[in-house]
Amino acid sequence: MARLPWLFAVLASLAALPSFAQPNFYLKDGDTVVFYGDSITDQRLYTAFTETYTVTRFPHLRVRFVHSGWGGDRVTGGGGGPIDLRLRRDVIPFRPTVVTIMLGMNDGHYRSYDDAIFDQFANGYRGIVSSLRTALPDLRITAIEPSPYDDVTRKPLFEGGYNAVLVRYGQFIAGLASSQHLDLADLNSPVTAMLARADASNPALAQKILPDRVHPGPGGHLIMAEALLKAWNAPALVSDVSLDAARTTPVRSTNATISSISRDGGLHWSETDQALPMPVDWKDEAAALAVHSSDFLDALDREMLTVTGLEAGRYTLKIDDSPAGTFTSDQLSAGINLAAYDTPMSRQAATVHSFTVKHNAIHFARWRSVQVPLDGEGFDDAAAESALDHLEDQVIAAQRMAAQPRDHHYDLVREP
Repeated sequence: MARLPWLFAVLASLAALPSFAQPNFYLKDGDTVVFYGDSITDQRLYTAFTETYTVTRFPHLRVRFVHSGWGGDRVTGGGGGPIDLRLRRDVIPFRPTVVTIMLGMNDGHYRSYDDAIFDQFANGYRGIVSSLRTALPDLRITAIEPSPYDDVTRKPLFEGGYNAVLVRYGQFIAGLASSQHLDLADLNSPVTAMLARADASNPALAQKILPDRVHPGPGGHLIMAEALLKAWNAPALVSDVSLDAARTTPVRSTNATISSISRDGGLHWSETDQALPMPVDWKDEAAALAVHSSDFLDALDREMLTVTGLEAGRYTLKIDDSPAGTFTSDQLSAGINLAAYDTPMSRQAATVHSFTVKHNAIHFARWRSVQVPLDGEGFDDAAAESALDHLEDQVIAAQRMAAQPRDHHYDLVREP
């Protein structure tokens, strides 16, 4: 479980770089986050999106992320062992400062509400909180109201539907969070509302957002990550730049540095944003439908560019000689959100996310293919685990370096 000192030296050097402060964000420098849950957490999607958001929005923040979901888990444990073993092996050794708990999907047994089943869930959930706080007294716990069972794009299988059961479980979690002073995130109602809007827009495609009614695809997980990040006071701002075509100084540049503005045959400038947009795969039709059926862009992903004082007409925006889009002067005057377009910044964010996925895959292999199956078998597997830890640390260092701000050249040229 030991990590390499050189990785923390790299992260410390990044932390020393200048950054725009976001003092209200829940995660702090030096935090370690463990995501705990069942197969929906085990998908490593909403968790990976949450990690990538943090790394790209706060590129100088040192936060460690560990994904400890196991398919089929309930409050009593599951395929990875009983709950005491799961916590003792998969959470506590990482000495987390933050743990998220998302359970409930399997605990309701996919049937109508039953008092005895609910009581087992409630008592088990209380036990998890108690065990974690005993082992880690300073721990901050985010209790998650479970993500939905899709009774929106398909008819419920019984009266009231299974998601209504999960909502009741979520109400218990909300009450426990209040009484036990836990932090709370609702991953059910935002996704359900998104599904309703998507279903009204494109019923066939909407069913692909939660294809088996339980496990969301990337689009559903993006909205789940949004809900968790909102609970953590995540800022929507990537950057906000406003230019006037008649001026050689910016009107506004928030979380960005503007230089070298010129008007030679158009409007040209250099820009360095201090953050990156979220890496949304717009080619994934179901993911695009999910995002456009939610407030994701406005609430979490605002990379704004406003240009006033232009002659009426259509303008092509190129960033580093790569076309980003063609816009009318009215659209530019009103402001465009570059996070919704293919840009060098979005491609940089996609590279960061690829490292997020890779380092978590290495951790998964170390945990599930070496540590757990060989435990107690008498093999000396410490060298293999250490080598995988070393490899993961290298990928994390590459992830953090890939997120650092870069200078880009912008050209805005009027179409003939």
